[in-house]
Amino acid sequence: MSKTADTDVIAAIATPPGRGGIGIVRLSGPDLTDIVNGIIGRPLAPRVATSTAFHGAHGDTLDKGIALFFPAPASYTGENVLELQGHGGPAVLALALQRCLDLGARLAEPGEFTKRAFLNDKIDLAQAEAVADLISATTAAGVRAATRSLVGEFSREIHALLDRLVELRVFIEATLDFPEEDVDFVHAADVAGKIQRLQHTLEGLLGRSRQGRLLLEGIEVVLIGQPNVGKSSLLNQLVGEDRRIVRS
Repeated sequence: MSKTADTDVIAAIATPPGRGGIGIVRLSGPDLTDIVNGIIGRPLAPRVATSTAFHGAHGDTLDKGIALFFPAPASYTGENVLELQGHGGPAVLALALQRCLDLGARLAEPGEFTKRAFLNDKIDLAQAEAVADLISATTAAGVRAATRSLVGEFSREIHALLDRLVELRVFIEATLDFPEEDVDFVHAADVAGKIQRLQHTLEGLLGRSRQGRLLLEGIEVVLIGQPNVGKSSLLNQLVGEDRRIVRS
C-alpha cells in the first residue's frame, strides 16, 4: 500500500543546466489529463514515443519533440509520468516547464521524483540513496558500487540478514516459552554458532559498505617521489583505472 497521499502534479527540467541537443521536462502525479490535453492536445498511448508539437496557451508551438507517457503504477515514481523531450536550450525548456506549471503542476522539490518512488514502494531506502550516489559518482568503480545498490544487491543482503535474525529469535523464544521441555532448542539449533556466523557476515557487509563510501566520496592520497620512478603506474594499479599524475 502506498505510504503517500500526495495529489500534486510535480514538474521539473530533468536534464542538466546548459545547452544541448535534447532537453527533458518530466512530470509525475495521479492525474495528468489536463496537462496532456493542454500541451499535447490529444491522448498519448502508454510507453509509445510520440512525435508532437508542444503547445502554448494560445495554441502556438513552443517546441517540437517527443512525448512519452508512463501510466501508473508501471513508472519510475509509481504515479502517472510524462516526459517532454524537446530541444536542450534553457529558454525553450523554461517555456515548456512554465506551460506545465500554468496547467496545474507545481515545481518539484530537489529529489522529489525519487522520494515519490520510495514512498510508493517502487524502490527502498538503500536504492533511493543509490540514485544520488550514482549521479555523484566520479569514477567507474564508484558507478559500479552505486549500481549494485540501485539494482537491489545491498537490500537483498540486508533482508537475508534479517531473515536469519528472525530464525534465531524463534529458537530463543521457544526455549524461554517452554522451559519444561526436554529439548534445548538453543543448543539443538546451534544458535551460538549461527550468531557467530551472522556476526562474521555482518562485519563483511560493513567493511564493503565503508569501501563503497570511499569509492563514492574519494580519499586524498599523496604520492611523493622523483620524476619517472613509476608514480603514475603505481597510482593506476591502486585505483584500477588509467589515471595520470597531474603535477610532478
